[in-house]
Amino acid sequence: MHNKIDNLFSHLWQDYLTITPSAKKVHDLLEGYEFEHSGKSAKLDNDHIALRTFNIEKINLDKLAAHFLALGYTEQGQYDFAEKKLRAKHFEHPDDTQPKVFISELIVEDMPAEVQQIILKMTDNIADNAAQQDNFLYSGTHWQTSTQEYDILVAHSEYAAWMSAWGFRANHFTVSLNHMGHFQSLAQMNTLLKDSGFVLNTSGGEIKGGPEVFLAQSSIMADKIEVQFANGRKLVPSCFYEFAQRYNMPTGKLYQGFVAASADKIFESTNS
Repeated sequence: MHNKIDNLFSHLWQDYLTITPSAKKVHDLLEGYEFEHSGKSAKLDNDHIALRTFNIEKINLDKLAAHFLALGYTEQGQYDFAEKKLRAKHFEHPDDTQPKVFISELIVEDMPAEVQQIILKMTDNIADNAAQQDNFLYSGTHWQTSTQEYDILVAHSEYAAWMSAWGFRANHFTVSLNHMGHFQSLAQMNTLLKDSGFVLNTSGGEIKGGPEVFLAQSSIMADKIEVQFANGRKLVPSCFYEFAQRYNMPTGKLYQGFVAASADKIFESTNS
């Protein structure tokens, strides 16, 4: 089973790297810094990945989650983002060395009519059994949209616009600060990232959350990549890298969940 999990995350990671050049740079920077200051080679641990979709029956959150449930994951939390018209769930594996999974979906019927039309046109072409395919979670787009349609989506939902350009793939990976030897705090890591030229997501502050909610998160802004739309090319935000530090709860156990108020701001790492 672990081989299957490793295989899935390996495919997701390789796909993510193809459109997130900064991820490799961040990865190398942190590993190099860790080695330089501790003398030990560091393997970056992935705290969680995030996936996005629409609440359309054949490709909804539960259809994506089924891939992880089949690998032994279980649902551990539900989250609502009323302003962004999103809902989400997170999943954990009994073996806590496996990454957590955060899956969100846009509530299409809550969007303006013109946005609904574009989304339905995009998703109409998807085969009814597409979400059951082994490679679905890193299958990208199943449609062609125009730059005009992208602009309409951006005006109403950065999330929907991101989906129109990128489809099904990991929206971000997350470095677990807890598994690093040298870094003591997210602030220390953020300083290194900024000094190295990376732009942080400052929505809700550079660090979202903290010890009081048992989880601190930060992220760099998404790379901008040129996408071929139906009628031409356009530079749009792709994916980003996140960083998480988890704290012990009063029970003495490390918090494993997510904080809706922080996640709400992390979504904005792909804002254009």
